[in-house]
Amino acid sequence: MNIRRASENDLEEISLLENSSFKNPFNKENLLYEISKNPVSRFYVLVQEDKIIGFIDFWVTFDSATIDQICVKEEERNKGFASLLLENAINEVRNEGVEFFTLEVRKSNINAIKLYEKFGFQHVTIKPKYYDDGEDAIYMVKGLI
Repeated sequence: MNIRRASENDLEEISLLENSSFKNPFNKENLLYEISKNPVSRFYVLVQEDKIIGFIDFWVTFDSATIDQICVKEEERNKGFASLLLENAINEVRNEGVEFFTLEVRKSNINAIKLYEKFGFQHVTIKPKYYDDGEDAIYMVKGLI
């Protein structure tokens, strides 16, 4: 098992995982932009036996980083893979002098909230009707210094 930068060759597998995991998935054009064109995006995949079982996309701008998406295949969840992806991201940006990590998470996504809390993310505020379907988001922050 390894974590590596995503490439355009991974687009099909990432898109399938995206579509099976999110209420409002990114389309292939959005994913391709994140993988290869967005100058602040860092898109990593978790590979096991030559198959992508998860990914994380986060943005780094100056002294902050923001998680855009984190995803693990449904049948591979609750095995610590999201923790591996998140820990890898935190370590990478901490070594670059990034001071804090932020994210928005669906208020109903209890498993993700527990994951972020485990890593020391703090609830800051609620963003009402943040998502396309009207669900609120919890805005969370983790200090890195």
